[in-house]
Amino acid sequence: MQTLGIIPSRFASTRFPGKPLVEIDGQSMIQRVYTQACKAKSLAKVIVATDDERIFNHVQSFGGQVMMTLMHHQSGTDRCAEVAMNFQDMEAIINIQGDEPFINPSQIDQVVQHLQQNKAINIATLAKRITDSTQLFSPNIVKVVFNQSNVAQYFSRNAIPFLRGVEQSDWISKGVFYKHIGLYAYRRQTLLKITQLPLSLLEKTESLEQLRWLDNGYQIGIGLTEIETVGIDSPEDLDKVRPYFL
Repeated sequence: MQTLGIIPSRFASTRFPGKPLVEIDGQSMIQRVYTQACKAKSLAKVIVATDDERIFNHVQSFGGQVMMTLMHHQSGTDRCAEVAMNFQDMEAIINIQGDEPFINPSQIDQVVQHLQQNKAINIATLAKRITDSTQLFSPNIVKVVFNQSNVAQYFSRNAIPFLRGVEQSDWISKGVFYKHIGLYAYRRQTLLKITQLPLSLLEKTESLEQLRWLDNGYQIGIGLTEIETVGIDSPEDLDKVRPYFL
């Protein structure tokens, strides 16, 4: 399966402007993401998709492949779709988060393999079991529930499923919960179609675009991983990556 890895990257960010260019132990965040993605065995090509000349020039400076995209995109998925239109030979597209500088290449390979081996699904992503109450009740950590076929049933910023009659302090020990890891694999035509869909009510309610896909009948396959991911959403989050250099 010919697969293209795309890293959407924009300079403007409400919580952390210029985030892709922030230096982490001598390398920019976007360079670290790009380098990790290029280690994935399943990707034929990796491209940074940006609407900012500073990011474009920086990626070129370290020898990375980069494309300029339109500025009006509302999400990284839309930015990926614009790039994908230029690569008709690619069967699958991987949307790689540009704010996870230590993404594990094996997770990229896993989500590609999941899509390749499950012909009934057109989108694949990953989930990891939650073992920490802070993650479980944080609205910034998206949770997912899925059926016995590992097909997503719902995503939420709330802790799901709800444990009736159980004190929240006991939820971790009494229930099973999964964190959604925002790495997506799409069949190319599926990516082009889902970005043309109108916003759905559930998507607006939770501010989660994957709910639009579920609302329109797209099956999202869930692969399970034991590897934790570290996303950088604010300058304070840079402390999360310090253990990688100790």
